[in-house]
Amino acid sequence: MNNLNFTDRIILNSLHEDIGNGDVTTSALISERRFSSAAIIAKSDLVLAGLPFAERTFQLIDKNIKFKPLKKDGSRVKAQTVIANISGSTRSLLMAERVALNLLQRMSGIATLTDKYVRQVKGLQVKILDTRKTAPGLRYFDKYAVRMGGGHNHRYGLFDGVLIKDNHIAAAGGIGQAVKLARSKSHQLLKIEVEVKNIAEVHEALSVNADIIMLDNMNVSQMRDAVKIIRKKNPAVLIEASGNISLENIHGVAETGVDLISVGALTHSAPAADISMKIVSSA
Repeated sequence: MNNLNFTDRIILNSLHEDIGNGDVTTSALISERRFSSAAIIAKSDLVLAGLPFAERTFQLIDKNIKFKPLKKDGSRVKAQTVIANISGSTRSLLMAERVALNLLQRMSGIATLTDKYVRQVKGLQVKILDTRKTAPGLRYFDKYAVRMGGGHNHRYGLFDGVLIKDNHIAAAGGIGQAVKLARSKSHQLLKIEVEVKNIAEVHEALSVNADIIMLDNMNVSQMRDAVKIIRKKNPAVLIEASGNISLENIHGVAETGVDLISVGALTHSAPAADISMKIVSSA
């Protein structure tokens, strides 16, 4: 458990949160000499994500546990499918179970919801993106799950992309001033994205050569007009739609011709997938 990498630290913190000073129930009921085989089972149709991290959870509890995945992340899994077989110390299996399943359930839930959004725009030239609306401490896992569901990642954090939003614009004194300051003080390889909420702001963002224009909370008619204006003025500008995107309206949004659609719900509202672990033999 030395030389901890980033994800190991998250998993170990989660295990400490769950186990604390020890699993009092398992220690009271289960002999140290008892070994078991168990199966991880999908209880609903889902898109699988997180299996390597579930395996790592068991390994961090007990390096002697054998974990055999039967499916791969990103695959569609039917209800009652066995996802993986596990064997080893019964105490170790039971202590790792909850954290491993929590990761699998959260990530598979995100991947499953992402897959639904991606399928809604199948055949259209648009990418579905996540946002920074992730669970605190779990962003790496949340964004990994989006990719497993067929989506793409927006910026990871505040450090890897300039995105000028309404509050930046208000504080800086306008879109033009905000873009000017960002361009003068940011690394030359960073693209400048500007959030706009109406056609007047679209023209303003185009006038200062924004690299990406985000159409925020516009209706489909407004988006269609904005896309025509941007394509005519500068076809190289990437166009992103964001705000109030749902499974019901995303196809219409994609048909406006935007390049990117960001959906916060992928990570902040995905229901957890139903996955369980069952002991199948013990000795």
